[in-house]
Amino acid sequence: MNSQDVILGMLMKESLTGYEIKQLLENVFSNFYSSSYGTIYPTLSRLEKEELITKEIVLQDGKPNKNVFNITTKGRDSFNDYLLAPLEGDSIKKSDFMMRLYFGEFVGYDKVIIWLKQVQKESQKKLDQLLEQYSLHKNEMHAAQVICIQIGIEEYKAKLSTIAQGLVSIEQLAQEKNRI
Repeated sequence: MNSQDVILGMLMKESLTGYEIKQLLENVFSNFYSSSYGTIYPTLSRLEKEELITKEIVLQDGKPNKNVFNITTKGRDSFNDYLLAPLEGDSIKKSDFMMRLYFGEFVGYDKVIIWLKQVQKESQKKLDQLLEQYSLHKNEMHAAQVICIQIGIEEYKAKLSTIAQGLVSIEQLAQEKNRI
């Protein structure tokens, strides 16, 4: 799976602008696919050169022109080839938090507590966004999409539960250390 496959998949359902693709990557897909904003337009340009998509320029009064991207028959074939290929193994996204947490013994409990609380807050925000997206769109989603979102929701809940338990343990250890 790569950015090409994800963008072609988005365009299978409807025509989209680059901004709309960015929004989908940030909201819907961020739970299971990581892509930087900087890869969207180069990928769209390459897909257009390879004739997998076309670009329609829509004139707008008082605003910059809007580029709307459409998938071609060749693009649909490419995306279907991806879908029918054997599943690739999942990979864990790189996590600076997890790396720092692993080496937390070198910075002390107070810093680890700060990290845990920061990630707890960020994860709760992401869970809330996912729940909101699910609530708004669940009636128009395919059953497979519902399962995908539910997995993301449960992963955030598990992460938040583990962080909450970890905070209790670390805060107790920090208190014991300060008493000595």
